[in-house]
Amino acid sequence: MKRALVSVSDKTNLVPFVSSLVELGYEIISTGGTKKALEAAGIKTIGISEVTDFPEIMDGRVKTLHPKVHGALLCVRDNPDHVRQIEELGIQYIDLVCVNLYPFKETVQKPGVSHEEIIENIDIGGPSMLRSASKNYKFIPVLCDPSDYDAIVKELRENGETYLTTREYLAAKVFRHTASYDTMIASYLTERTGEKYPEKFTITFDKVQELRYGENPHQSAAFYKGMNPQYSLANAKQLHGKELSYNNIQDGNAAIEILKDFEGQPAVVGLKHMNPCGVGIGKTIEEAWDKAYEADPVSIFGGIVAFNEPIHASVAEKLSKIFLEIIIAPAFDEDAFEILSKKKNIRLMQLDTSLEVNAKYKVTNVNDGLLVQDIDDHKITAEDLRCVTNRKPTEEELEQLLFAWKVVKHVKSNAIVLVKDNMTIGVGAGQMNRVGAAKIAIEQAGEKAKGSIMSSDAFFPMPDTVEEAVKAGVTAIIQPGGSIKDQLSIDVCNEHGIAMVYTGVRHFKH
Repeated sequence: MKRALVSVSDKTNLVPFVSSLVELGYEIISTGGTKKALEAAGIKTIGISEVTDFPEIMDGRVKTLHPKVHGALLCVRDNPDHVRQIEELGIQYIDLVCVNLYPFKETVQKPGVSHEEIIENIDIGGPSMLRSASKNYKFIPVLCDPSDYDAIVKELRENGETYLTTREYLAAKVFRHTASYDTMIASYLTERTGEKYPEKFTITFDKVQELRYGENPHQSAAFYKGMNPQYSLANAKQLHGKELSYNNIQDGNAAIEILKDFEGQPAVVGLKHMNPCGVGIGKTIEEAWDKAYEADPVSIFGGIVAFNEPIHASVAEKLSKIFLEIIIAPAFDEDAFEILSKKKNIRLMQLDTSLEVNAKYKVTNVNDGLLVQDIDDHKITAEDLRCVTNRKPTEEELEQLLFAWKVVKHVKSNAIVLVKDNMTIGVGAGQMNRVGAAKIAIEQAGEKAKGSIMSSDAFFPMPDTVEEAVKAGVTAIIQPGGSIKDQLSIDVCNEHGIAMVYTGVRHFKH
């Protein structure tokens, strides 16, 4: 009679699966809570101690780490010497393994959990059995995922055994599973010991979905989420519309990153191709939307908008009149949802904007490598600014300078942003020189540039950008400062009565 070893923390569909194995002629070996659950369902099991002739010890820490278990799993069954040893030692084969692991991730995420409880949820015996059996996948199917149960039962019923290709597929999944599990443990302990950039940098993600294609139709793509996504599109609930695309996710992420810098005030971000095309703040969310839309009604076409307050009917009516790919908001009231959902394809995404950003690192891939850096979450206040010109900014200008700085931080370098009346009016993004970015922003602003505020993500290497600001009628500028030619730009500002403040911090975004 064939034997199956079953020991799982996730008991999803466990009883139907094991019942099917029993019908197919398998004896069931089990441990602990799994054994209790199966026997409560009327399924006869063999205790692991009956197999090993050795008791479970140390509160169950040691029960399956035994030659009669691992010999049964690792025996190469077409190797005569292995078979001879198995027979001499009285070890019975184990023909199928179904194991998943202590809930380490769920334990770490529990509020107020102790370090001791976390350590006790590091599984040792489970990964060992999975790895042993998977190394021997030529002979043994190994299941770590309940979603595979039905397919394996179907194959066993139809063929009496599983295909080698199936066993190889299952083994690959096991090693991904144990690698991810070990990565979570390593990450927890590494963070606890305070080592920021260890000699091995391992991260793990779970697949959310496969995508129709990548940036372009000839590229395949998938979306993965991190260990504990909070303020993330991976944690958003899609209420309506077709599936997200690769570019949608990139743009949506960029939009909510900007939105997070405007907590405490109604704000709306319009975004296209990873750059904001309109950002507005107001006394109400509708006023914020009006400003974001007015900022660039051309570029918003086919774009993404993100709100940090719920959307109501009057805002929805305005949104419904233009073509948008995605609308992200904390909530849609009933009337707003009814209005917007009349558009078949628009994606309506619900995301709690009060959630914390729990990502600590920004990870970017390069050919056969990763770049890892801190998340750029630096914020400034009025007290952080240093005025370097004869004229100081007015209170109103100061408010707009801080607004402009929050936006320019999220624009691709070289970046120049013009703002006025709590809205962007010109965005110059991703240019090879700073004066070029300024000209684009000024041209977009047009007549609105007169009396506006200019922000720059990095210092002015030459006074030419300030000279363009003078021509446009800019009244105040915010920039990091730090060029060896800073004084030339200061002189131009003083000559024309422009106030300029330094942040001392730059925000390159590549």
